[in-house]
Amino acid sequence: MHPILFKIPVPDFLQGIFGEFFTVYSYGFFIVLGAVVGLTYVANESRRNFNLPFDKVNTLFLLLLFASVVGGKIFLYFEDPGRYAGNLKALFSGRGFVFYGSLLFCIPTMLWFFKKNKLPVLQMLDIMAVTTCLVHMFGRIGCFMAGCCHGIEWHGPLAVTFTDPVCLAKPLNTPLHPTQLYSAALIFSIMIALFFIKKRKQFHGQLFLSYLTLYAVGRSAIEIFRGDVSRGYVIEGYLSHSQFISILVLLSSVYFYKRLKKNR
Repeated sequence: MHPILFKIPVPDFLQGIFGEFFTVYSYGFFIVLGAVVGLTYVANESRRNFNLPFDKVNTLFLLLLFASVVGGKIFLYFEDPGRYAGNLKALFSGRGFVFYGSLLFCIPTMLWFFKKNKLPVLQMLDIMAVTTCLVHMFGRIGCFMAGCCHGIEWHGPLAVTFTDPVCLAKPLNTPLHPTQLYSAALIFSIMIALFFIKKRKQFHGQLFLSYLTLYAVGRSAIEIFRGDVSRGYVIEGYLSHSQFISILVLLSSVYFYKRLKKNR
């Protein structure tokens, strides 16, 4: 769609450092916007429930930012080791993250932080479930603007055509499934469901496990329509890496859901 949101002319005396224009990319803009909204939600909820000071919340977000970058890049590497082994510069080009990698690295980081600061782990995870939805939803809108995570060719009523040569969608000028918007709609629906569950919560940790369960199922379905084959397959053409991880996440979430519900 519009991978570059806007450009700002740079004064002459700074052009040697920044070039002629300061470019604001849509993907980065929406990631930052989602992070700000998510940080605001965590700060309000944790202060209201546990009187957690903002500096602690800020530290948590910085740790999660680091964990998400590391996890996202490590999983990206293993999607195509042959490509990145001899070209680490491409891995750290700023393009390409694997959401599940970020999520699976952020979970132990959150657990460590909550225990270190003597916070109720399961209750904080419930807060982070909604936060994750907020950040991820805005991130998927950024994906749509940038053209990454695009769908397969489709000539249906909701098809989108990417024409900007800067877009990551392939092929250009061809109607594709708007899988990024499917994901954003899925995540928004999960967030609404979490607020519904929150009013009827039976045990702490229910929101977080519900999020993992619902996302794993929805993500597996959306993968059917994805067209970015570079994400890789466990079984070529049948089971993508994300679908395989979704199965593991689903099984783990259902197990812990039943365990916590039984011991509530």
